[in-house]
Amino acid sequence: MTPASTRERRVLWQDPIIAIRAATERRLSGLELLRAMQTGELPPPPVASLLGFTIESIEEGRVVFGLAPEEFHDNPNGVLHGGVAAALLDTTAGCAVTSLLPFGITCATLELKINYIRSITAGSPRLSAVGTVLHLGRRSALSQAQLLTADGKLAAHATSTLMVFPPEEIHGGRRSAG
Repeated sequence: MTPASTRERRVLWQDPIIAIRAATERRLSGLELLRAMQTGELPPPPVASLLGFTIESIEEGRVVFGLAPEEFHDNPNGVLHGGVAAALLDTTAGCAVTSLLPFGITCATLELKINYIRSITAGSPRLSAVGTVLHLGRRSALSQAQLLTADGKLAAHATSTLMVFPPEEIHGGRRSAG
């Protein structure tokens, strides 16, 4: 490897507990938490900073994230790594569900199924990931996410099954104050 081929990338993030504490103290719903992250009022999760995900729009049951494909997202074949696309689709599908959850309730992915449709290269125009909720129950949810190219072509599609956690399961069997 020659020095000219070496690249460097610096990633800055904030302590993720800041957002968790603020959401608890301010009794934010999932939608309010996501909106606070979108406006920069609260920090995004470190993984969003690491991979370059940004929230473009949020409404109840629907979120859109963006990603500008960069060289550091590439796999050895010179295209966007499937794991990066999977992380973006997982985030988008999960946040769509989060946007419907009241204060104190959260969710986590149980299953993620992805179909990859087309390759994306570094320098491609910005991608959009659109997540929508298909079903929200008391204990589980089903959502989907589509990864779209700038011209609206489908690059990947995912469906996600998520477990919905009431407060007593989040805080180790203890009910949170309030």
